[in-house]
Amino acid sequence: MFQLARFMNSDRRFIADTSWRRPENGTVVLAGSPLTLFSLSQAGKIVAECIEHGLPLPSGHDSLTNRLIDAGAIHPVPSAADREVHGVQHVTAVIPAYIRTAHESQALRSLVVQCQPFHSVIVIDDDSPHALPELGSTLVIRNDVNQGPAAARNAGLARVTTEFVAFFDLDVSISRSTIVDLLPYFTDEKVGLVAPRVKSRAASDALSEYELVASVLDMGPDEARVAPGTRVSYVPSAAWLCRTSALQSIDGFDESLRTGEDVDAVWRLHAAGWRARYQPQSVCTHSPRQNVQQFVQQRISYGASAAPLAIRHSKKLGPVRLNWWQASTWSFALFGMPFVALCVAIAAAVSTRRKLRAFPQLGNLGTQLSFAATAKSGLSIARALSRVWWPIGLIAAVFSQRLRIIFIAAALGPALYEWWKQRPHLDVVRFTLLKMLDNAAYGAGVWKGVVATRSPAPLIPTVQKSATNEQ
Repeated sequence: MFQLARFMNSDRRFIADTSWRRPENGTVVLAGSPLTLFSLSQAGKIVAECIEHGLPLPSGHDSLTNRLIDAGAIHPVPSAADREVHGVQHVTAVIPAYIRTAHESQALRSLVVQCQPFHSVIVIDDDSPHALPELGSTLVIRNDVNQGPAAARNAGLARVTTEFVAFFDLDVSISRSTIVDLLPYFTDEKVGLVAPRVKSRAASDALSEYELVASVLDMGPDEARVAPGTRVSYVPSAAWLCRTSALQSIDGFDESLRTGEDVDAVWRLHAAGWRARYQPQSVCTHSPRQNVQQFVQQRISYGASAAPLAIRHSKKLGPVRLNWWQASTWSFALFGMPFVALCVAIAAAVSTRRKLRAFPQLGNLGTQLSFAATAKSGLSIARALSRVWWPIGLIAAVFSQRLRIIFIAAALGPALYEWWKQRPHLDVVRFTLLKMLDNAAYGAGVWKGVVATRSPAPLIPTVQKSATNEQ
């Protein structure tokens, strides 16, 4: 530690991603999503040691740290100075509102009050069938025809004059720290979007207990870069903080999309060179669905967005992402040849080890990672079978006892594993049933979109040559 001190002349700090591995404290790092191998110089090794110990970085680190950030291998830690650069007075809140009940009207009023510290608040009344509450000096834009959330947000964005714009769904609750904790990340001028964690609001019924650990809006406890094909491939626009110029540079949201417009915008920001970040240290809450019917309708609508998104973003919406070794292993297993599947998995591990033999400090890590990735890919296939491919699996199960067993295992296995991992305040039977309903509803939505667009793209797995990148 003392030896590192003489190199430090920067107050910039980063923390390593949960995937970070540097065997033998050497010059090789495996980290990021997808997993990337970095070969470090001696100067790079010093940077890695500073990151691991939470120390300021030496000069000349930018080239390496930018590559590590863009791979999702490290994450920035804002300094005290970063927290002083931007304030909430530089933020305009935009709230699209389609009010159908008195409860939603009250929720909107409450959210507008929570947004009062900001520069201004803009509410877009998207032809609501229920009257909006009295909102005081809030700017209200009224649409004569319901145009959907994308058009509503764009209407609000057109009126924003501040450097930053925050988008909130009307049933979100925020605190002052929700936005204050996100603003420091914009000292990186490449950052166009930062999103908080959206946790489901606690309640006592079974559906709410399920949503506490399985909400589609909750991206989990680990911070991440946001990009297609990564651990956090999108963030829901239930709560966003954006650099106004970044969103304007991609012409805002695609108004032809009624759902999935947030996924599309995130991916277009990424394609335009902007960074997007997920920072779960900042938290807001979202109301869960009130009943099973609303729950199913929400999942179907999300699934239905997959096909239109797949048409716009080729090969980014596959239900599962595999390399050739994994695809071969599980294909042989599916067709009743487990010994051949095991041989392929072993061959994949040997191939990975040979590929990494130029880095002897990795030892057996390459082999371990290969077997772990194969096992994880099997879980991903099971999830896809119970979620997106279930109509195909159900038909196959009618004609084959072996496929019937596989289909039942795919439906139950991932749900039971998630219950065991999350340990919710909900018994395993009800959690598993709700998870199966969740998956079935989303899959039904995917097939609905496939039929409507005549595009099978969201049903086709993405198979690539390798699962690990090298830099």
